[in-house]
This record gives sequence, C-alpha cells and structure tokens, in this order.
Amino acid sequence: MSPLEPLSAWRSRGPAITKMATPENPWMRRALALAERGRGHVEPNPLVGAVVVRDEIVVGEGWHAKFGEAHAEINALMQAGEAARGSTVYVTLEPCCHHGKTPPCTEALVRAGVARVVAALEDPFPKVAGQGAAQLRAAGIPIEFGVGAESARRQNAPYFKLLAAGRPYVHAKWAMSLDGKIATRSGDSRWISNEASRRRVHDLRGRMDAIVVGIGTALADDPLLTARPAGPRMPTRVVLDSTGRLPLASQLVRTAREIPTLIVTSHPAPKLIEAGCEVLTVPGERGGKPDVLQMLTDFGQRRWTNLLVEGGAGVLGAFFDARSVDEVHLFVAPKLIGGAGAKTPVAGLGIDVIADGTVWVTEAIENLDGDVYMRCHTKI
Repeated sequence: MSPLEPLSAWRSRGPAITKMATPENPWMRRALALAERGRGHVEPNPLVGAVVVRDEIVVGEGWHAKFGEAHAEINALMQAGEAARGSTVYVTLEPCCHHGKTPPCTEALVRAGVARVVAALEDPFPKVAGQGAAQLRAAGIPIEFGVGAESARRQNAPYFKLLAAGRPYVHAKWAMSLDGKIATRSGDSRWISNEASRRRVHDLRGRMDAIVVGIGTALADDPLLTARPAGPRMPTRVVLDSTGRLPLASQLVRTAREIPTLIVTSHPAPKLIEAGCEVLTVPGERGGKPDVLQMLTDFGQRRWTNLLVEGGAGVLGAFFDARSVDEVHLFVAPKLIGGAGAKTPVAGLGIDVIADGTVWVTEAIENLDGDVYMRCHTKI
C-alpha cells in the first residue's frame, strides 16, 4: 500500500473510470479509486477499496491487492491501528463474513472497535449476501448501503455478471478506419491502428482471463495473442476452430506448453491435444460453429471473469447475435479504406430493425496519438 495522502491531494479525484457518475462523498470516491488498483489481480474476487475515517481525517486505507491475499478492510485497519477505534469505515462492497482464503472481515471490524460502516453495495456472493451486514449489526455496529452504489456496480460489473449468469463478462475489441473497415478488399489489415492504440490493447489483454479469435484470424495472422509487456494475468488463448484446422506449426500451437491454449471445436482434435493444447468440444449451431452461450457457460465454470473477443468479423458477429457482449473497445484510425468488398467489424445475422439494437453507454473517449479510442458498455 502507498503512504497516506492528504485529503487535499485527492478530494476532487474520482475512481479510475471515465465518464461514470461518481459519488459526492469524498471518502467513498477514494475507496473506489483504491479498489481500481486491484483490477486484473484479484479476479474472480471483486474489486474492493476501504477508507477508515476518524474525526474527518483518513487514518487508514487499503484495497484488495491480489487474489488470496488480505481484503481491503484488513489492509485499511492494519494501517489505522488503534486509530480505527470509534471510526467510520467506507468500503465499496459489503464486508465478508465467512472463512475463505482469508478470515472474515466482519470479525476484524468488530475487534478494531469501529463505530460505523458505510458500504456502497451488498455483496451478492451467497456466503455473504446480507449476512455480513447482519453480523455487524448484531455486534452493535450500524451499517448503511447506497453511497456510491452506481459507481460500485459499474466497477464490479464483471464480478456481478459471473455470479448472476455463470458466464464471464465479454469485452469485444476491434480497430477500424473512419469508414468502418477492418481490412482492405485484399484482406490487408496491418496496421490500421497506431502504436499507442496497440499498446492499449496489450494493456487490456493483460487484465483478461482469456482472449478469443476465430480460425480465420489465426490462419491469416498467425498471432501470438499475448500481452506485451506481460500484465497481471496470463490470458488463455482461445481459438474457435470447428474442424480443428489450426496448424501444428502456428505460433499458438508451438507455444501451447508455455501459454495456455484452448481450441474450441465441434469435432475431436487429437493432434492438437498431443501438441499441448486443450480441446473443448462444444456442439455446433448453424454452420457447425460452436454454440456461443454453451461455450460461455463452460468458461464461467472455470471462473473466468473477463473475456476479450478480438475477432474476426464472423466471431464478433456470433457474440453480438447471442447478445453476449457487455463492453466494446473501439479504436478508430484517421484513415479511409473504401471498397464494397472491404471487411466491416461485425458480421453474423445482425438485426432487422434499428429498434431491436442494443443501447450502449459511452464510458470513455480518448485521443491516442491521433486514433480515437471509445469504450462503451451495455446498460446495467
């Protein structure tokens, strides 16, 4: 944890999420900002930040820094020490009350003698789900919910989706020209986006549990699909390859024993298994392609929380047709490609009428050395 900062240094800061409604309460804003530091490190656990306030002064702060390690409240209380007695603790999620990889936070709060807890949201995890609040109240510590709830819900959208639907939160990413093309009519696509955009993609990859591409992209680009430099997570490379066509000489197969590689097929692929790949056989839908929802259910059983779909157009179209995309990362380069035969980002069936389209919320717009980066999510 970093040393305490004076309130004046961050009172006006919001959490590290652009274009999101931020709570007016400065202590909860700080807790949300602290929680962001765990992104990519704590999943499938939620992002959580905590601030201990006594006499309008921050005496301790903390965040859940890594899966399996101490929770935010524990870190904040350790920093506060005896000053936690009689304090108010602001935390972005209901304190846990069960023994998991770490002891219950509720017990630590009671031992520390805190006077009050303010939590943004209840934790829907079945072993918590209001029970943490009940334990605190039984010990004479009042707890209130709702301060910063909208921000906290958005911040932990992947965690909430995994719990509610049993499937990972799906990010879709593509780079395109001003006229909406991801490649020329000949199929050339290197490079539409600039170096700054590609660096951002690598940052994004490093926070994912898995990266998905179709066999067409794997054959055309022979990608490595790693984060460079490495991020907090090593994502599994997933190739949707209904007939097991991925060449044994490809970069993905040659590195499969060092970097997890999963081939999703509709048919057995023993040679890929022998080469070190994992093969998941999923019954095919139209055209023999794996059923997206069934595949995502399998991924959820693996406790994957964040999934990045990088394409191509057919794969992106399949995920959008299945209404399974939660967030879009769009990189628009100031280039014109043209051509009726040039590819567009999302194929599939699409929609028949505009009214049937998903309404997206623009969360961030950023200039990356001339490229425009947009991040949008579905309404939650």
